[in-house]
Order: sequence, then C-alpha cells, then structure tokens
Amino acid sequence: MQFFTSFMNALPGAIAQGMIWGIMAIGVYITYKILDIADLTVDGSLCTGGAVCVILTLNGVPMWIALLFAFAAGMIAGFITGVLHTRFGIPAILAGILTQLALYSINLHIMGWGTDNFSKSNLPISVDKYNLLVSARYVRNLAINNPIWVLIVFLVVIVGIIYWFFGTEIGCSLRATGANGNMARAQGINTNPAKVFGLMISNGLVALSGALLGQYQGFSDINMGRGAIVIGLAAVIIGEVLFGKLCTGRKFTFAYTLFAVAAGAVIYYIVLQVVLALKMPTDDLKLFSAVVVAIFLSLPYLKGKHAAAAKKKEVA
Repeated sequence: MQFFTSFMNALPGAIAQGMIWGIMAIGVYITYKILDIADLTVDGSLCTGGAVCVILTLNGVPMWIALLFAFAAGMIAGFITGVLHTRFGIPAILAGILTQLALYSINLHIMGWGTDNFSKSNLPISVDKYNLLVSARYVRNLAINNPIWVLIVFLVVIVGIIYWFFGTEIGCSLRATGANGNMARAQGINTNPAKVFGLMISNGLVALSGALLGQYQGFSDINMGRGAIVIGLAAVIIGEVLFGKLCTGRKFTFAYTLFAVAAGAVIYYIVLQVVLALKMPTDDLKLFSAVVVAIFLSLPYLKGKHAAAAKKKEVA
C-alpha cells in the first residue's frame, strides 16, 4: 500500500518530466535515426537552453522570447558541431564531444552573466516572482496551471511542425542524406549543408527542452544535461520497441513515430519512479538506468534473431 501511494504521488511529476525529456528525445531521433549521426552535443546544449532561458527571464525578457533565444542557442551549438564535422573532417561523434566540452565553459559564463567572476554553476528562478510556463509546484493540481497541459500543447505543436517540415523539399533532402548519402549526392543533394541543418534542428529542440526543464525544476544547473544522450536514446528505443508496430502502416506514420519517441521518455521516467518507490538505493539509480537502456537497446536485435531462427525452422 505504501508503495502504491508513493508511486501515485510521484506519477504526475514523472509524466511531466518525461514529456519535457520527450522533446529532447525527438531531437535525438532526428540525428540518430534520420541523419544516422551519433551526436553527443546534446549533453551540453540541453544545459545551454536552460541557462539562456533562465538568465534572460531573470533579466526581464518575456518568457516566449526567452524560449526562442534558447532554441536559437541550441541551433548555434548544432551548427558548430556540423561545421566541425563537415568542413574540418572531424568524425561526428568527436565533433559533438568537442562542442559539448566547449559548452561546459560557455554555460558557466551564461549563468554567471552580470556577476563579478562571470561564472556560475547554478541559477535559481522562482515561480513566485516570474511568470513561468511550467513548474513542478503545480504538477498535482487539477487546474489549467498544471504543466502537463502546457507540455501536451508543446508536443503536439512540435510534432506538427516537424511532420510538415520533413515533408518539404529541404526535409526530404535531410531524410535522403541519412538514408543513403551516396545516392543523395548522385541526385544532386548537397549532403553537408543537410547534415549541418539537421544538427541545428536537433540541438534547437534539445535546448528548448532544457529551457522548459529549467523552468519546471526552478533552476538551471551546469550538470542538468549530464547523461541526456542516454535518456534520449532510451526514449527512442523504448518508443520503437513498444509502439513500432502500431506506428507502421498508418497514414501519418512519421507523426505517430515522433509521439512514440516522446511516450518512450515518459515510460522511462515512470520506470524510474517505480524503482524509487520500491525504496531501492538512489546511489544505484544510474546503474539501473544503464541496465534498462541496455535491455531496450538489445531487444530489436534479439527480436530479429528470434524471427530469423523461426523462419529457418519453417523452411526446414
């Protein structure tokens, strides 16, 4: 009974956090699945979005404009990674690591804007003093100020815009670049700008997620993006494994897939809340997260292997 009560109390917060990280997971999906690039910039760009949004809000900038600047900051981070990869020949994974490394110092300076040493690792913001879009304080309220409603609107709008964009000529060129770069070049597509633009969109979404996360938790922190790529990949794989068959063969398959990715992030956080409700040691949370991600990453391979073995038996 105590487990059930603890879990139900934590469930609204898990859903809200999962939806925020779901926006980040959609950004990871664009690079990992569409562009076929393992981009590690996200660990830094998520914090960049949070830092930019919080510092601008504290300085009187309207919330919506602060969110747009956070999105733009993420796009700049993605642009840098893309240029390092396409113009300087640095492998994508190393280019992402370099950008992430640089963003650590940049994020400290963003949050330290206006201070004596121009560096700060944590920047609080209060919902009592500022008109925040989402806040953990209201996550259990059955009212319009519950952040879950705002996040649902955000997800629907983002999925709608991405679905429209990837149906345009530029969006199709991005998809072609990820599917087969050589064939895309043979069709006259300049794949380098496509990769850069894809990385910009991806990290823009990640930074937007960071901006919402900073508001939700009431602060931006230099370590808030640590392990973001793991959560993003987990959400992508969980969504693919659990909802893959439901998404295929439908009229709006791509839109359903994007919603499935966001749902994967929600499920990931619900699973974590189950672990916490079971009173497992919090020191082992990262270990458990790694085990969960490893299980879901291996499921597609194991399912394929099982299907191949079953097919061989039928032939025999």
